[in-house]
Amino acid sequence: MSHVRVMLDYFHPWPNSAGLYVARDRGWYREAGLDVELAVQDPGRGDTLEYLTRGEVDFGIFPPNRLLARRAADGSPLLGVAAVNHRALEAIQTARSTGITRPRDLSGRRLAYNPTPRGRAMVRHLVAADGGDPDAVITVDAGYRELTVDDIASGEADATFGNYWSWDALRGDLPETQRLTWPVDEIGAPRYHSYLLGTSETFADTRPDLVRAFLSATARGYAAAAAEQDYTRALLERVIPYFSRPLIARSLALVAPTWTGADGHWGEIDETRMGPYADWLARHGAIAHARDWASSYTNDLLGSHAPAAAK
Repeated sequence: MSHVRVMLDYFHPWPNSAGLYVARDRGWYREAGLDVELAVQDPGRGDTLEYLTRGEVDFGIFPPNRLLARRAADGSPLLGVAAVNHRALEAIQTARSTGITRPRDLSGRRLAYNPTPRGRAMVRHLVAADGGDPDAVITVDAGYRELTVDDIASGEADATFGNYWSWDALRGDLPETQRLTWPVDEIGAPRYHSYLLGTSETFADTRPDLVRAFLSATARGYAAAAAEQDYTRALLERVIPYFSRPLIARSLALVAPTWTGADGHWGEIDETRMGPYADWLARHGAIAHARDWASSYTNDLLGSHAPAAAK
């Protein structure tokens, strides 16, 4: 058995990681000769890509913009080997009580988000795309904190950007009828994969059979997680018992369709997303350049018969 350590995409597991847990619970990793450990990052030691760079994990889940930024900045030998999500998960959220009815109404209002170069660029893009004045948006630096709609209703901010419409935006006690949530890919954002699964180039080069075996079992896990959601929810409850059953179930139902691409299969990284998104990031100053985007990922280790997830 080969021990494989995988770092997830968030500070704690959530339904977007379900395929990994299902593959392990069903014994598919074990059948492939893999003893898989699933871990979450300690922010004091960096993000998933830093763990990969130090060789402390074998695989990790991360946003593609972070991968592209690192490769453009210092040529970090990290590589995307599968797409976890085939659409953007981020959203702008507000409460109806604020009077904000569309993105351009954010001009002159307080928007809470993590103002990274990429975050600022996306906010400006979305407000301008709806005819608003991006210079008039008042930034509330929320750091890594994800404000809920209850925080908006209490006056902490007028809206948020960056919460996931399939997770954070579901939380809070404010009734659904009093919320407004706009997925960014429905209001003008460029197309992109929210998360990739990756490894180091060295690991991919020296252990290609292990990478293929891991990806094959993971694809089976994501297909089963989408098709058998009652079982998957019960499995996730053992991992994140501090979140409610309805929240986990709803999040799983929303995020599962994002796991498959146009061909109905999990994993293939789409060059029509990666290339234009890299160009967009470079034009807006979020990455140093876009020259290296095509070598930042590979689909060669996926195999040609990854099982399709249920729609």
